[in-house]
Amino acid sequence: MWVRRLAALGCCLAVLAGCSGGGGAQHSGDAVAAGPAGPPQASRASITALPADDTQNLPAEGPVRVSVTQGRLVSVRLADTRGTEVPGTLAADGTGWTPNGPLPLATAFTLDAVAEDDQGQRAVQHTDFSTTARAHTFVAFFTPEDGSTVGVGMPVSLRFSRPVTDRAAVERAVAVTTDPPVEVAAHWFGGRRLDFRPRAYWAPGTRVTVALRLKDVQGAPGEFGTQNKEVRFTVGRAQVSTVDLDAHTLTVRAGQGGRPVRTLKVSGGDAKHATYRGVLVVSEKYRVTRMNSQTVGMGDEYDIKDVPHAMRLTGSGTFVHGNYWANPSVFGSDNTSHGCIGLADVKGGASAETPAGWLFEHTIPGDVFEVKAAAGEVVPPDNGLNGWNLPWAQWVAGSALQSSASPSVSPSASPGPAPSSTPAP
Repeated sequence: MWVRRLAALGCCLAVLAGCSGGGGAQHSGDAVAAGPAGPPQASRASITALPADDTQNLPAEGPVRVSVTQGRLVSVRLADTRGTEVPGTLAADGTGWTPNGPLPLATAFTLDAVAEDDQGQRAVQHTDFSTTARAHTFVAFFTPEDGSTVGVGMPVSLRFSRPVTDRAAVERAVAVTTDPPVEVAAHWFGGRRLDFRPRAYWAPGTRVTVALRLKDVQGAPGEFGTQNKEVRFTVGRAQVSTVDLDAHTLTVRAGQGGRPVRTLKVSGGDAKHATYRGVLVVSEKYRVTRMNSQTVGMGDEYDIKDVPHAMRLTGSGTFVHGNYWANPSVFGSDNTSHGCIGLADVKGGASAETPAGWLFEHTIPGDVFEVKAAAGEVVPPDNGLNGWNLPWAQWVAGSALQSSASPSVSPSASPGPAPSSTPAP
């Protein structure tokens, strides 16, 4: 019996020694025996995360947020399956966190949050969810083309495939930078068109980069952009010509000083179809094109299938073009057209020796025609690439990022007329 009791006592002492060894705090000579460790103290911090775990088809705008009571957030990590983290903002008091913007579509995410109470005890929360792959999308069709060389009047013009209601979000996702640097401002023409231009014509040689960072940007409820693209173009030589419709002349001017190069005889719009006045920019060139009066609301007045050396000035159908069917005596003496600016030419558009042919060969998209006349309307700035007809202050006020922006500043609540290949001659 004594043997059994000693053995049992030895076993008990061995267990006590094992429990009190290592990291336990002991003083030499003390006969203190440590008891077994109890369960860890639970954190009083309580984390709530949205969306709920295993949520599918979450809209890109969420809701996604983390909040905590009786504690502060120590860390929040929202990342996709590739480990790319989504930036977010922590509330000043540490009790909430939200991502900085909409999430990418059709993407799986993990959300891990750690909070700490006033005793330093931590709580954790893990959530898995994915965003929806079903949404309407929009793209921006841009002018000018990537890699092109343009005239000094060419703006950056974006036309969106769907109407934009959150103009500030979309405008913020587009950056126009230049080398050398120059101030560039944005202006909305309705909900589908956004243009950028400097205060004055571009300087020759300017290199322009348009960064479209529209992917996953919400332009309207349920409408998301799809583009991450950069467009680059170069401003070529300066050519700003003047058209005097009362004198029936077109003077081509080169260089920033406007040196006259050649004066050509023209015929503008007649009294019933006056040519637009103001600053008009060439947007397209056609060596030969068809012009049909039905496409511009003029009935059956004309249908010319082979108009030579045509250069578009407005979306509604104003062109500078060659004219082989009129009496040659009208050029330089009378305005007889349906609104276009005509020059003497021959059929086919193959000759560069005629006045129209020479002008066509010496003009590029973005070149400017400043049209003057005693009568006639000033071209609406959203009709073609003609935003230069807005004063700078009015142009800048058309930005959605300007606090002073007002819809009444824009001359139109919708984009200008779509380009037609059959304008009025």
